[in-house]
Amino acid sequence: MSHLGHHLLVTVLVLSTSVWLGGYVAIGIVARSATATMDPAQRVAFFRSLGRAYLRVGTPALVIGLVSGALLARDHPWDATLISAAIAALLLVVLLAAGVQQARRMTRLRHSALKSGDDPASVPAIRRGRRSAAILRAALGVLSLILVVLGCFMAG
Repeated sequence: MSHLGHHLLVTVLVLSTSVWLGGYVAIGIVARSATATMDPAQRVAFFRSLGRAYLRVGTPALVIGLVSGALLARDHPWDATLISAAIAALLLVVLLAAGVQQARRMTRLRHSALKSGDDPASVPAIRRGRRSAAILRAALGVLSLILVVLGCFMAG
């Protein structure tokens, strides 16, 4: 790869990683504020909209980041760092797919609770789902950061 091509690919990787991680952090901040200021019905509608919007922005950013990172790593020897990065990337994709399914399930549960007149925060399935969602989000964040760190080590 040419020197210019390498630098352009690094730029794409940095920008896509920034969108993915920046959006991820922003959603956490927004979630706390929304929980503190919105009633349950508003939160359900808001997070349904936010999730769909971020899926259209964050997922392509993640894909572009993973592809550009893979292209940059293709000449790197298959050592423990590269193998760890590949495993972390695969886990990240699998957990993201699980997270999308879990978010859809939670939206349906909350919507159903609101329809029946229950407070969504008091329904046991929603409480369990909220805990598993928090664990899933934390795992996605940790894997994202691990990939950044491993990428920096591979870059030298």
